Amino acid sequence: MSQNLTLARPYARAAFALSRDGGRSAAWSQALAFAARVAADPQAQALLGHPQLSTADAAGLLVVDGADEAFTRFLGLLADNRRLPLLPEIAGLFEQLRADADRVIKAKVTAASELPAAELESIKAALVKRFGREVEIETAVDASLIGGAVVDAGEVVIDGSLKGKLARLQTALAG
Repeated sequence: MSQNLTLARPYARAAFALSRDGGRSAAWSQALAFAARVAADPQAQALLGHPQLSTADAAGLLVVDGADEAFTRFLGLLADNRRLPLLPEIAGLFEQLRADADRVIKAKVTAASELPAAELESIKAALVKRFGREVEIETAVDASLIGGAVVDAGEVVIDGSLKGKLARLQTALAG
């Protein structure tokens, strides 16, 4: 996986630069997401890896209607270099670059039960204050947390769950 990320990083940077130069970051984001979903499908992987499929045809299978010429050329470059299987990683890295440029942090809040909107807003406000950026929150429910919540904001994880507190207490008592 880390090797795929290393190989995908320069392509993601190039894609982001191309999309920003054309002022079409949102369109590229959608097109890359579509191409990544298709490239990740096992049946599509078998087809894209078939030796009799030309690189132009392989790239053509992944182009969404209305994609600009630069995106089509980008997919052609990936096909020529046999890098189409990296599309899921490229799309993920592209989204990270786009979020950084837009000064947006994506945070996932996992709680033991569904959180009320007021609590989510207070968590969002605290994260905005901490990071000094706009925050997009995604929610999830995990009953194994027992209580509290875990906030995963990229490189920062804040574990305020009862399960996490019990695990830290157990470690402290054992050590």
